[in-house]
This record gives sequence, C-alpha cells and structure tokens, in this order.
Amino acid sequence: MLRDRPTKLVPPVLAKMAAWSGCLILVGVVVYYFALGVGRLSFVALPVAIALLLTALLFPLTNSLRQAGMRPIYATWLTMLVALAILVGTGWLVGARATEEFPNLVEQVQATSREVQNWLITGPLHLKQAQITSYVDEVATMVNTQRSAITGTVLTAGAVAFEVLASIVLLLFVTFFLLKDGDRIWSWFLRAFGEMTPRVDRAGRAAWTTLSHYVQGTVAVAAVHGLIMGIVLAGMGVPLWAPLAVLIFFASFIPIVGIFFAGTIATLVTLGAKGPVYALIFVGVLVVEQQLENHVLQPLIVGRALNFHPLAIIIVLAVGGILGGIAGAAVAVPVAAVIYRALPELRHDQPALPPGEHADEDVGEGPEPAAPAPEGAAAPAPEGAAATAGADRGERPADSE
Repeated sequence: MLRDRPTKLVPPVLAKMAAWSGCLILVGVVVYYFALGVGRLSFVALPVAIALLLTALLFPLTNSLRQAGMRPIYATWLTMLVALAILVGTGWLVGARATEEFPNLVEQVQATSREVQNWLITGPLHLKQAQITSYVDEVATMVNTQRSAITGTVLTAGAVAFEVLASIVLLLFVTFFLLKDGDRIWSWFLRAFGEMTPRVDRAGRAAWTTLSHYVQGTVAVAAVHGLIMGIVLAGMGVPLWAPLAVLIFFASFIPIVGIFFAGTIATLVTLGAKGPVYALIFVGVLVVEQQLENHVLQPLIVGRALNFHPLAIIIVLAVGGILGGIAGAAVAVPVAAVIYRALPELRHDQPALPPGEHADEDVGEGPEPAAPAPEGAAAPAPEGAAATAGADRGERPADSE
C-alpha cells in the first residue's frame, strides 16, 4: 500500500518530469562548476586545448615518418621543426611586406581622403569646408580623450607578455609529448575505467577522428579562402595584401563570425587605399567566395565531421565567446563536435561478434583491459593521440623514446 501511495498522489507524467528536472539540474550544476574550474585554470586549459588541435593537424606527418622507419622521437622533432619553419617563414613574409607597403598605404589613404573630401564639397551633398573640418576635429578630439585608455591597454598587454610566453612554452611541450607518446598516454588513461574501458576507448577514438577531420578540413578551407582573397587583393594593388590574407586565414577558424571581422578590415583597407569602386568589387568577390565555401568546400571537407545546423553553430559560438572570449569562440565548435560524436559511443554497448569469432581476452579483467574497436567504426586513432590495439593489451611499443 505504501508503495502505491506516491504514484496515486503524483501523476506518472509529473513524476517523470520531476526526475528529468532533477537530472538536468544536477548536470547543470556540474557543468557550471566545471566551467568555473576551466576559467580559473585558463592559463593551462587554453594551451592544452590548442595543443590538441595542433596535434590533430600535425600527426599525419609524424605518423608518416614513423611508418617510414623513423624512431618516434626523431619523427616528432622533425615534425615540430617543419611546423616552426612554416610559422617563421609566414611571419617573415608578413612582416617584410608590411614594412615595405605601410608607407604606400598611408599615402594612398591620404589621397583617397582628399578625393572623398572634394566629393563631399562638389558632390550632391554640397558640404562646406568648415563642416568637414569640424567633423575631423571631433574625431581627433575623441581619439585624444581615449589616449589614456589606449596607453593603459598597451601597458596591460606588456604586463601579460610573460604569461603569453609561458603559455606558448606549455603549448609546445604538450604538443611534443602528445605527438611522441600519445598512444601510451591514452593506454594509461584507459586503466582508470575498469569495465567501462571499451566504451571510453570507442568514444575517444570517435572523438579523435572527428577532431582530426575537423582541424585538417578547416585548415584546408581556410588556406583556400586566404589564398583566393590574397590573390584578389594583390591583383587590385591593395597594400598589405599578405598580412590581410593571413588575417583572413586565421579568422576562418571561427565560423561565420571570423570572416565578417576579417572581411570588414580588408574592405576598409581597400576603401582607404583604392577607393569605393575597388572596395565594392572586393566585397562582391568576398561574398561569392564565401557562398562557394559554405555550399561546396565546407560540406565536402568539414561537413562529414561536423554536420551541425547553422543555428547550432551560432549558439555554440555565442556560448564559447561569452565564456572564453575569442579563444573560447575558436575552440567551441570543435569541442561541441567532439562531444556530439563521443556521447553515442559511451551509451551503446559494443556490437556482438559474428559467430565463430571470439575476443582475444575478456574485457575488464586484469590490470590493463583490452579495448578493441568495433567493426565499421571510425578508423583507429593514430599513435600519438589514441591507444593502439597492442597498447590496449598492455604491450609497450618497441621504441620507447
């Protein structure tokens, strides 16, 4: 009788809603405090997140070198040196072009300003020189009033320079060891889950495959985007076309929002240097190229790994931007994609083996349980990011440097 009394007092639908509400509240509390912890540890969390993205990008080169017979430590060092050479070369190109073309940009902006001023006086607006001068003086006054704030920002940036340098060092160390020992790190991590090891291993493999496809596809799309826009800017004779192309490349890593930011800066530079006609041409090319990217490149290269609705991307970007600023917006989409792909593997059991096939050993027994990947699942995660089958059985790789 006492067992039936709660169901008589509370309708079953309301009881289910209360249970779900309690679970959601508990999950929300956990997520909230987890976000607070990540925010407090942003000095460590952000470099580690970027290191995971770099590892997913650089691992194909490391894996190819290891398959060619090179020892893991040498393959890792060579990969890091190649990546550093690309970064240094790009920085040198951008810096050299900026130093060479910046005086020309100033002259062109001044010439364009004089043309706009003459059009405002002789054009349909028929403004007077005194009015234009007052507008210019107001802008100059506003800049002078904000000088103290700008100076304070520069001083603040100088104060955090040491933290940025330390974060870069941490990022390099984490990337190096993930490339070199990622398989052993994953095997060690799996030992803590006991009978849940197969599910966690499948979830990790699915997450790593998604992250690799997303990062490599996004880099390819961003490279095409930056190359096309750089050729357009160089063809129109816009100064600083190389720095603007690099800016468009990096901005493409933030979906939807990044291209608007970089495109606005490039349009303003084009407007100041070449006038409104060239600026309109650039905007037209940017819109056409963006549509080509959204409807052709993104679905073919990144769509299979992401497969998110644009509304979901906007919401994820907003949440990431609120929690972590620009860096949060940059990593929000890959994090959401990884979680979206990994959760189904955590909920489902491993498919049964076909008749006549048996597992090599029982899962969950022994100090290092086996974690085979199911047939038809994503390709096993490469060494350096996910455990190999031999590592799952407790075997250590031959090359342990």
